[in-house]
Amino acid sequence: PDRRAAMYAIYTFCRLVDDVADEDAPLAEKRKLLRGWRQIIAGIFAGRTNNALTRILRVAVLQYRLREADFIAIIDGMEMDAGAPIVAPPLPILDLYCDRVASAVGRLSVRVFGDDSTSAEDTAYALGRALQLTNILRDVPEDAKRGRLYLPYEYLRQENVATNPEAAVVSPRLPFVCLRVAKLAMRYYKEAETSMAHCDQKAMKPARIMLASYKPLLMALHHRGYDYKKGRVSLPKWRKMMLAAQIYLP
Repeated sequence: PDRRAAMYAIYTFCRLVDDVADEDAPLAEKRKLLRGWRQIIAGIFAGRTNNALTRILRVAVLQYRLREADFIAIIDGMEMDAGAPIVAPPLPILDLYCDRVASAVGRLSVRVFGDDSTSAEDTAYALGRALQLTNILRDVPEDAKRGRLYLPYEYLRQENVATNPEAAVVSPRLPFVCLRVAKLAMRYYKEAETSMAHCDQKAMKPARIMLASYKPLLMALHHRGYDYKKGRVSLPKWRKMMLAAQIYLP
């Protein structure tokens, strides 16, 4: 397929496994569905296809040298969300989550964009984490209503904020936790910008658009002092933006 068709197929795969994680079904049923997706991915890499999506992904795998491990990482990330709500994860677990649900998508995307260099991999590593941390900061109140709290345990403890989602979201110390997460995200944005400078500039145009869209969202949250009573800072989910940004692909 062309780059756009390949990107749309990757986006569709992500959306479908995300839907499994988010649906209101017993954990055993979700795990069964995700196991099914693992088998589908294994089949694609073994040359077995049975519908339009798997056929397009099979061609994309061959054409852009996509890696099975990145597809599996995305499923692993959704499995983390499928079980008990994630609440105050330790930093290494938060980093693993960001890698699976965001950076792995980036690793597939940069190859489709046309750059499989080490610098492109580094861009995916950093930009994925930056985007996901920004999403986490944007969605703190909404996540708390669902019993989730993605802010790291270490920062919550150091700022004397409860690890209970409902208590954390009303804590006067919450902005200090958010500031620390924002600093981490900003570090990753800077790392992504540095890596991007060494990449194929035409291939990286969608990634640059993502960075240029999401970094101001982080700054807007910062200027509000992470005061969620002021309403939600809105931007489409980054996966949808990635899909939109790929209109700039050659």
